[in-house]
Amino acid sequence: MPAYIVFTRLRTRNQAELDTYRERVGASLAGHKLKALANYSPYEVLEGPEVEGVVILEFPTRAEAKAWYSSPAYQEAVKHRFLGADYSVMIVEGEN
Repeated sequence: MPAYIVFTRLRTRNQAELDTYRERVGASLAGHKLKALANYSPYEVLEGPEVEGVVILEFPTRAEAKAWYSSPAYQEAVKHRFLGADYSVMIVEGEN
């Protein structure tokens, strides 16, 4: 069953740290099966508070999504995202 990691950027606090994250996150994707469905594409909030951007990544399974998120390469990159902005991040399973 496919799984999706959904990132919503709520508030930027340090653009330089986000720039470092963007430079490093690409390397963390190597060896993982995923497809970017949205990457800060145009969006419209229909309900809830405004956000600054949305990223949706598709993985073949929830286990593979968690393996990428937990990988040493991503955990090294994500330190900079934590310093740079407030995000909401979730994994949601899709339908077959």
